[in-house]
Amino acid sequence: MVCIACLLPLFLVPIVNILPLLFDLIMGKIYRLLGWEYRKPERAPPACPYKPAVKTENSSKVGPEIEPAVPESSSKPVEVADSKYD
Repeated sequence: MVCIACLLPLFLVPIVNILPLLFDLIMGKIYRLLGWEYRKPERAPPACPYKPAVKTENSSKVGPEIEPAVPESSSKPVEVADSKYD
């Protein structure tokens, strides 16, 4: 015997997948009644839910990460001129 709650996702997935198509169909009908042209928006292609981890050379090293030292201001200090030249 199969639980009804376990079968629910089997019916919800196709319904959720068809919602954008139903929306475009209904909006097309509404726009046609108003005399306008409905253009379907470009949809992003389905993305893969599994993204493998990016392997880097630093991932194999074990130890604390050391941030590079940020040099302090390298600009020269402004000298104050006490004498005036005319």
